[in-house]
Amino acid sequence: MNLQELTQRLHQIRDNNEWRGFHSPKNLAMAASVEMAELVEIFQWLSEDQSRQLPADKLAHAGQEIGDVVLYLLLLCSELGLDMDQVVRAKLTDSERRFAR
Repeated sequence: MNLQELTQRLHQIRDNNEWRGFHSPKNLAMAASVEMAELVEIFQWLSEDQSRQLPADKLAHAGQEIGDVVLYLLLLCSELGLDMDQVVRAKLTDSERRFAR
């Protein structure tokens, strides 16, 4: 996944629709949270086993919501001047250090 290309494509959509004024860090964080809530709703009231064996339509819906969350987080990183790849790698390295056995 080329995060720079994805971010450029997102910026093109944003700019074509004149949404830049709405893409503050606060608004993007809230939008990502809303999309995450939509993802959580797919799993609401399912058992552990059911959540691991989603029917095709729910699995596709989950994929769309995951995509929404990731795209909003890419836009948020861009607005904050953060590099998503570096942020994720740094967090993974920290988790490996903290939770190594």
